[in-house]
Amino acid sequence: MSNQLAQATSPYLLAHKDNPVNWRLWGEAALEEARTQGKPILLSIGYTACHWCHVMNEESFEDPQTAELINTEFIPIKVDREQRPDVDQLYQASANMLGHSGGWPLTMFLTATAEPFFAASYLPKEERYGTPSFTRVLSDVARSWREQQQDLLGNAARVREGLSVLWASERRGPLNNGILDAAAVKIGQAFDIFYGGITGAQKFPAPHLLDVMWNSYLRTGLDQFSQVVLTSLHNICMGGVWDHVGGGFARYSADERWTVPHFEKMLYDQALMIDQLVRVAQFNQWPLFIDRIHETVRFLLRDMRVGDAFAACFDADSEGEEGKYYVWSEAEIDAALKGTFSQRFKEVYNVTHDGNFNGKNVLHRLGRVPGYPLGDADETLFARQRALLLEARSKRKPPQRDDQILTDWNGMAIAALARAGAVFKQSEWLATAQSTFDFISSALSDGDHLSHSLSGNSRSKEGFADDYAHMIRAALQLFDATQDARYLERAKAWTRVLDARFWDPVHGGYCTTASDDAPLFIRPRMIFDQVTPSANGVMIGELTRLFLITADTAYRDRLNAILTAFAGELGRASLSMPTYLSGFEAALLSLQIVIVGPSANAKTRALVEVVRSRSLPPHVLLVVPPAQKLPQGHVAYGKTMLDGEPTAYVCQNTTCSAPVTDPAQLAQQLLLPAQLAMAMRARAQAAAAGQKPN
Repeated sequence: MSNQLAQATSPYLLAHKDNPVNWRLWGEAALEEARTQGKPILLSIGYTACHWCHVMNEESFEDPQTAELINTEFIPIKVDREQRPDVDQLYQASANMLGHSGGWPLTMFLTATAEPFFAASYLPKEERYGTPSFTRVLSDVARSWREQQQDLLGNAARVREGLSVLWASERRGPLNNGILDAAAVKIGQAFDIFYGGITGAQKFPAPHLLDVMWNSYLRTGLDQFSQVVLTSLHNICMGGVWDHVGGGFARYSADERWTVPHFEKMLYDQALMIDQLVRVAQFNQWPLFIDRIHETVRFLLRDMRVGDAFAACFDADSEGEEGKYYVWSEAEIDAALKGTFSQRFKEVYNVTHDGNFNGKNVLHRLGRVPGYPLGDADETLFARQRALLLEARSKRKPPQRDDQILTDWNGMAIAALARAGAVFKQSEWLATAQSTFDFISSALSDGDHLSHSLSGNSRSKEGFADDYAHMIRAALQLFDATQDARYLERAKAWTRVLDARFWDPVHGGYCTTASDDAPLFIRPRMIFDQVTPSANGVMIGELTRLFLITADTAYRDRLNAILTAFAGELGRASLSMPTYLSGFEAALLSLQIVIVGPSANAKTRALVEVVRSRSLPPHVLLVVPPAQKLPQGHVAYGKTMLDGEPTAYVCQNTTCSAPVTDPAQLAQQLLLPAQLAMAMRARAQAAAAGQKPN
């Protein structure tokens, strides 16, 4: 018989509906049952693409004897972390408080008030490599609950106290310009100088950390920062975490050299990697980065589109085996590429008889034949061969796609496509961003209130702070790309909802859940980035943009309040706060390029093109028609065209440059890090006026 998960809409939960485990859905009914029966709760959190979630399901949750033990001793609850990121966020942090690193599947044991007292992740059916079996852990926890319940309740109380310190306590601190440099050095020291990425055996692309390093390079001109970024991106784009046949980035590499991936593909990874690659490609025009941007977008549009939005992810497994869809034997390569000089392909893509993953090959271009591109003849051949492999792979059973539409992840995809479409003049990408934005704004919105997810025809009731933050960012990125005021107005409306329903009036910052949501045992208020950027970090940058565009000081006051609210964490946890740091840089620079001129005028477009062709620090681009007046208080208020020509002004804080009508002159101004360029101009102007420079 099916358990309660038969009522769910999530593919992950539905995959467990026929387990002999009597799973409950997360909610007050399950908690009340635990209180009534006096049993502890077994909480299991996972998601569709999670390989070890599948393994634990097959080994334990489908096993009748294990299920009997669970059903007898516990109230079991299953949660899809994609549908309930608030619950996942709470218990991942709780796992850390209990001395566990977290991850998925997350296995938590809770009191009837949902407070955790023991944490684990994947547990094997039989004891393995020193890891106790799941049944042993279940038996030990059940016995401890009967015999040592007060000790377990003490554990739960300590977790609550720790989370109160983390989320519901004063974390304000001083801010100064030197924080950016100190944090960037600290982050850079954590990177692997040989292969890129954070040093260690498992490596995640971590584009929000790379963004801090790139900002630091643009700010200081120090090659050490650019080398960290370029080394990381090169190895990610050439390694096995990139799907060389079908496109798209895997979630992480299982080895330090980026050759063997964990094969699941997440929507947010594609979006964040596109964003970061665009910024760097604007600087150096590397063919590798440009090609990966185009190929990633092609993968999104071909394989992840669900109507007018994007699916959440692809599973790591197919036919019960991790990576089976993606790996190749040498014989399979030879058969698919017969008659096309397969030996050259095997040489460049590191194909061997023994393989590098369970006797088969994960394709990558690191090591034996360095360099990209190798030459027109080679790359043309490889493109044809990859197409043949894609055709051959299409005959395999594909991994399951999780077709849930998540508001925050789609917001990231919209922003990435809008930026990439504007930079590379790809109208299809921009049109896709706009149609996805319109879909989310209607199908996952009730007035100005957003929902978090849409699964089939079932829409979640409430959105989270991350949904609003990432859709605000999407709206402002579309405003940047199109200068259409409707996107600006939508960003303002969602910001009003965030302020009204999510703001913590005591400590500052946005909470994950709205004030009128069904409460968790503690309300998360997150500044640390997880697999995606935190809502508070994102909003520092977006409130800066809103202030620069509108000159409304309420936005400035709110972003300053967020900066101050979490500044006390910078000394100990800057590695976990990259989006905060990028937002702080945006606020500190307050950089905007204002172009006054008719939007359809060729000279206006030429000035805009100069801005889009440069990798710049965080900034705002504003195109103002001659008849339109900027608000009083705006740094460029009253600026007009010079001699009837479209004119650009580079503005920072309260100062704008002299008017520029020549695209080449604007390009020259934008070559230097923004604050150095402004300082040089100020000194030059002071010298010309006969004043002593500061």
